[in-house]
Amino acid sequence: MNTVFYISAAVAVFATVMVITRLNAVHALLYLIVSFFSVALIFFSLGAPFIAALEIIIYAGAIMVLFVFVIMMLNLGPRSREQEVLWLKPKMWIGPSVLAGVLVLELIYLMITAGDAAVSSSIEITPKQVGIALFGPYALGVELASMLLLAGLVGAYHLGRRFQPSSSKTKDEL
Repeated sequence: MNTVFYISAAVAVFATVMVITRLNAVHALLYLIVSFFSVALIFFSLGAPFIAALEIIIYAGAIMVLFVFVIMMLNLGPRSREQEVLWLKPKMWIGPSVLAGVLVLELIYLMITAGDAAVSSSIEITPKQVGIALFGPYALGVELASMLLLAGLVGAYHLGRRFQPSSSKTKDEL
């Protein structure tokens, strides 16, 4: 069990370093997805499958879709399609694929050897308890995080918006 934890942690650290050092946003996103999956596997190996599922659903799913939409909005100009083809060369997929393969092998090993022992723990936390905690004492933090995400979405819209010069004059300008 400790081996799975340490290998997942090493994959998470390596993938996160690759996210920071990549100059290309699409390459960084691929490594960020691998980092999110490795953190989810760490949670699963520690006996928190619900948090691992939330990590995959919320971060690797929803937030990564938002990042992809922002990148798509910011692709300005006619050369954006050519640039995307250059960014997604098959050799770029080697690193994230190897790291994701390591995580899949760890997950299979964990499920075969530990069975239900890895999932069960002495403290059982239900989704209802998580919801009560999030919207009880941590309601302010949840609301601040939602406002931060909304501000990021509005900022991405304004960055990606194209200004059209108006050639027609309104009644007030005449």
